[in-house]
Amino acid sequence: MCVETNAMNTDSTASASSSSRAEYRARIHRVMDHVERNLDRPLTLEELAGVACFSPFHFHRLFTALTGETLHQFILRVRVERAANQLRQNPGKSITAIALDCGFGSSAAFARAFRAAFGTTASGWRAGSSKIRQSKGKAGQESAGPARYDPPVGVMVTPDESDGREKMPSRTLPVKEAQSVRIETIDAMPVAYVRHVGPYAGDAKLFERLFGTLCQWVGARGLFGPTTKLLTIYHDNPEVTSPDKLRISVCATVPAGTRAEGDVGTMTVDGGKYAVAKYELDPSEYGAAWNWLMGVWLPSSGFQPDDRHCFELTLNNPKEHPAGKHIVEIWEPVRPL
Repeated sequence: MCVETNAMNTDSTASASSSSRAEYRARIHRVMDHVERNLDRPLTLEELAGVACFSPFHFHRLFTALTGETLHQFILRVRVERAANQLRQNPGKSITAIALDCGFGSSAAFARAFRAAFGTTASGWRAGSSKIRQSKGKAGQESAGPARYDPPVGVMVTPDESDGREKMPSRTLPVKEAQSVRIETIDAMPVAYVRHVGPYAGDAKLFERLFGTLCQWVGARGLFGPTTKLLTIYHDNPEVTSPDKLRISVCATVPAGTRAEGDVGTMTVDGGKYAVAKYELDPSEYGAAWNWLMGVWLPSSGFQPDDRHCFELTLNNPKEHPAGKHIVEIWEPVRPL
């Protein structure tokens, strides 16, 4: 009897500990989302601690312990990485304007931070990016801009779907034209998400686990419906962010006001204008699909990438397709050139 009681107590303690860790992670993810949405203005420790519902003193230590970066290092890194993306995506925008938009108080502060992060000046980075775009454009097979459009395993519809797709180097991929490309303007979408931080390319088991957790949570609360969408959001650019810091969120659309719990957070996907490319793909063709959209279609479209997250939207269950094809839409945020 005593043994059974002790075992029950041990299980209860382990469950409580796991729940507590999930709550801590969720609070840190909320802070990261808040930082990302407000990079263009000063962010104080007190404000971010309030988002996390921790005292400022304890929050700073907790953030460092859970992420491996101080709060200052995280904010500075995300600001510099966003600036690097804008330098590449917006060649007509001045470096000073980019620095200010990314929350730097002066050009000198931005210059120091950028060189420390990338070992070159912002103008040198932009010039190098321009040469890369020109050389890739000649081949018509590689894309102009961030490398995020060689994404990982696609969205899975149910927790047990694993497509086993392997990431292929973009240099070896043929051009894969979309079935159609349209420009669509959408309202903001509330979503529930499970986040992963770290490498993800080609890891089918990782995506199976992430979507399994998310689908179980959404289904248990009766939130699946005929209009539910499953998508993967890419928060970072693999050309800019180190693999161990890359963030992705696997998401399901949910009703506004849905409350986060444990490892499942909630956020809003930005509304606005998107280029939407529809594909029917073999598992090996995702990289080529993104490369065609970004490197072939976009430069001649009259649009340029906007500073919002891109995502993939699944439209079918590949296991139900006679040829095992993935019918997907790639959504790239755009604005007029």
